[in-house]
Amino acid sequence: MDSGTSMKKALITGITGQDGSYLAELLLSKDYEVHGVIRRASTFNTERIDHLYQDPHINGVRLFLHYGDIADSTNLIKLLYRIQPQEIYHLAAQSHVRVSFDIPEYTGDTTGLGTIRILEAIRETGLKAKFYQASSSEMYGKAQEVPQRESTPFYPRSPYGAAKVYAYWLTVNYRESYGLFACNGILFNHESPRRGETFVTRKVTRAAARIKMGLEEKLYLGNLDAKRDWGYAQEYVEAMWLMLQQDTPEDYVIATGETHSVGELVEEAFSCAGLDWRRHLEIDQRYYRPAEVDLLIGDPSKAKRKLGWEAKTKFKDLVRLMIDADMDIARKEARMNGDSDAKLAPRHAIAG
Repeated sequence: MDSGTSMKKALITGITGQDGSYLAELLLSKDYEVHGVIRRASTFNTERIDHLYQDPHINGVRLFLHYGDIADSTNLIKLLYRIQPQEIYHLAAQSHVRVSFDIPEYTGDTTGLGTIRILEAIRETGLKAKFYQASSSEMYGKAQEVPQRESTPFYPRSPYGAAKVYAYWLTVNYRESYGLFACNGILFNHESPRRGETFVTRKVTRAAARIKMGLEEKLYLGNLDAKRDWGYAQEYVEAMWLMLQQDTPEDYVIATGETHSVGELVEEAFSCAGLDWRRHLEIDQRYYRPAEVDLLIGDPSKAKRKLGWEAKTKFKDLVRLMIDADMDIARKEARMNGDSDAKLAPRHAIAG
């Protein structure tokens, strides 16, 4: 395909994260030229997208990474001038809800102000790019109605949720004030084997796998009664793409329409691993939030009606695929530990 004529260009902030990596895969499969913004670090942090460079159909030709930071507006403007993307997916943020209570100022700067820096960069450069803002179900917080839909009032219960509300309304404001094609995707919790290890779903499935393989003994959690609408991240990035393929920009709730408690998650994950969760779970008050979000469940009917999108992977199937992936990792680690022990053991100890 001739990149000078028909190949679309997309820019992804947060490309090295869970959603960014799946979105990059999707766009590359649709013959996009994909550009990602990554922060400079002393260690490599691209493991979620490294496999894309090894794909013979991609081979690095259509995937480009650029050093930058959503705290640096000058750099963002330069990147937009240089790349000239038709689509911009803004996924980068400080996205851990519990951590946002510990670093609220930083969360506000990256999660909230980061969005206005990109919107201003689009306006400043005069690009006709379509813009996607990664909004969050955490904006609903103390839910004002059940289920939550596009018209449900926001009531954030964390610095993260409040920053996302700010970013949401900025996106709406720039759409209405300057005619930008700007959409909010209000994504409810979406998980995968690529989820960060400090997020509750991955924390649970990873612990269950490691306990099964004798690498750990306990799982420490906070509130087991909190209920969430959990879907599969690989499916949710398709909804992001679909929003930017429409004729007019709108905001959409992306969810499964089902809710499950953290306790159910633990029970299902440990059952998949063949374990009794009661023997391995410890409640730790440090993992409670100062203000809890008790129930989140989304109404995705608008997305189904207008985008033709709906979640396909159900809760139990999601937990199973995450457990299977973490079991593979745990087996490899246990095998490596065993090999290491064997090398260190005295000869007579392994001779028999």
